[in-house]
Amino acid sequence: MLLPKRTKFRKMHRGSMKGVSKANTIVFGDFGLQAQEPVWLTSRQIEATRRSITRYVRRTGKLWIRVFPDRSITERAAESRMGAGKGAVSHWVAVIKPGAVLFEITGLEKTQAYKVLKLASRKLPVKTKIISRETSS
Repeated sequence: MLLPKRTKFRKMHRGSMKGVSKANTIVFGDFGLQAQEPVWLTSRQIEATRRSITRYVRRTGKLWIRVFPDRSITERAAESRMGAGKGAVSHWVAVIKPGAVLFEITGLEKTQAYKVLKLASRKLPVKTKIISRETSS
């Protein structure tokens, strides 16, 4: 699973998911998966999606993961009282804004690429759109 090697501070504020993403075009591949709504993607969800894409892309194509889980999420112990400080880090998430390209692939025909990305989008808790290099420009 993905997580940062080191961070300046272990525990972070929640922040906001306002606005739209600036990383909204395909840069590396020919086809991409674009988020349509704001969400926190966990490192487990990213890994599950990566595995489902890799199963089909294997040797014929190449995969780029355009998001990285760099925000820590903390959880308090069950049945703990208020006022004992912030909880321990439980997992890592990537903050996704609408329009962000999550994954890119190349080396596949259009029909196969759409099939693979449709399958991958089912692993994600967010509405997505499949875009190609021609449509994103």
